[in-house]
Amino acid sequence: MATRIEPPILLSRLLIFVFAGMLVVLGVLGVTLYNMYPLDRPQVFFLMTAPKNDLRVMLYEMIPNEDANLDNFKRSFIREYIRARNEIVPDAREMLTKWNNSIDGVVNSWSTPAVYSDFTKTNMWNAWMSGAPDFEFSCSVEFENGAIVQRNRDGTEFAVNFKYFCSDNDRQMDKKDYTIILRLDMSDGTGMKWSDRMNNPLGIRVSEYKIESGNGDPLDTGYLMDDAGI
Repeated sequence: MATRIEPPILLSRLLIFVFAGMLVVLGVLGVTLYNMYPLDRPQVFFLMTAPKNDLRVMLYEMIPNEDANLDNFKRSFIREYIRARNEIVPDAREMLTKWNNSIDGVVNSWSTPAVYSDFTKTNMWNAWMSGAPDFEFSCSVEFENGAIVQRNRDGTEFAVNFKYFCSDNDRQMDKKDYTIILRLDMSDGTGMKWSDRMNNPLGIRVSEYKIESGNGDPLDTGYLMDDAGI
């Protein structure tokens, strides 16, 4: 009959569809393999497996997809740095973790040696490192909207405004306004511990910490020297 398709013709048409599908799959596979090479490429920290903790990495400049993303990260880092440096909780272990001078110390790893050296000269640091005060107290940092203002074009210097106060079970000092000038160091070739990659994936460090207003460092408030202190 005229409408009947012979088996060889039907088989050839089926093979055409099969080969066409195979070509599409091979094309997609080829594009995927091409995008995978070279395998020696920068990896995103958040997608990494966990190698040895003593491994160190070197950071080099990488242009982000959007400048806003980098700016948001800088501002988040600045807030966390101010908190790590100035906030106090009645927990000696946590304070030692934040303030100690080892490579695992949060403030130490986020600061250049000169900035950390100045930090160790404050009254609060010396009180905690020489033995926790014999009474429980805490100090808090409060940020308001627009607390972080960029001061230069290259995005390395910022003015940070915040309120600071300390309290214990019997009293609370008045909230005091501070403005701190921070300069960030994001130099190529910065080294950092692998274990710190989640807290500071861009390897930013504070290279300048200057009190612009507030009459001295927040950690030199004199709170510990009052009649309830040490």
